[in-house]
Amino acid sequence: MTSGDDQAYSDAGHTRTRLPETDPYGGAPRRTGRSSSRSLVTVVGVVVLLIAAIAFANRGDNSSADGSTAKTRKPAAAPTAASGTRPVDTKSAGVPTGFAHTEQGAQSAASNYAVALGSTGMFNKDSRDDLLHLLYTSAAAARLQGPMDQAYSTDFLAKMGLDAAGNPPNGSTFVSRVVPVGTTVQHYTANDAKVAVWYVGLIGMAGSSSTDPVTSSWKTWTFDLQWSGGDWKITSDAQKDGPAPVPGDDKAATSDEISKAIEEYGGFTYAR
Repeated sequence: MTSGDDQAYSDAGHTRTRLPETDPYGGAPRRTGRSSSRSLVTVVGVVVLLIAAIAFANRGDNSSADGSTAKTRKPAAAPTAASGTRPVDTKSAGVPTGFAHTEQGAQSAASNYAVALGSTGMFNKDSRDDLLHLLYTSAAAARLQGPMDQAYSTDFLAKMGLDAAGNPPNGSTFVSRVVPVGTTVQHYTANDAKVAVWYVGLIGMAGSSSTDPVTSSWKTWTFDLQWSGGDWKITSDAQKDGPAPVPGDDKAATSDEISKAIEEYGGFTYAR
């Protein structure tokens, strides 16, 4: 969910990223040739490519069964102000469910699904399986079960500093969060929708021995949704980098500060 290596900017026409006066993670060097962001991009890339291939091979007629006309939305035409309407009153496995059968409901669903799929729960098989079967259609979940397990392999978890069950070392806090900034509807009918979610992601390990400090990145996550069983379900999804703003002149927090923030600041239920 994060991407890119740190870049230094000169004072001429650029803002500068300020690092702490001491190394934020106890002087431990970052792993050579990789970052936590690139590791997660690898996972997402593997899964997204597999999803795309499967979706292409199984693509059928997506026209609305009731003959309703599909509506196309240009990103620039989407309103930026939130509606203020409460999205849902229920949760399943800690994830908001039961979204309205409307464009607004589809946008709220996509936002909350991005948060769930970008959480630390994806790094544990049991919780990942629960999310897979909760958020995707039954057909999509069946196709993705194997690829997901391969993507979140024991080797990958080890590279992230996690054990085989997805747990961080004692004294360390593993961070993986998605924070939606906005959504736009690219396609909508009563039966299906395509919604893009622009978000900032956080990922990394906060701890004195961490070699992958928590970093941030900006991405866009696009979901193909289908109305199924009284809720919006994912049939396929894909991610791309950006759009990313110029980094601000912010001093990087210490490991302890990041760990404390993760413990103290909870997430939200997102509504369009």
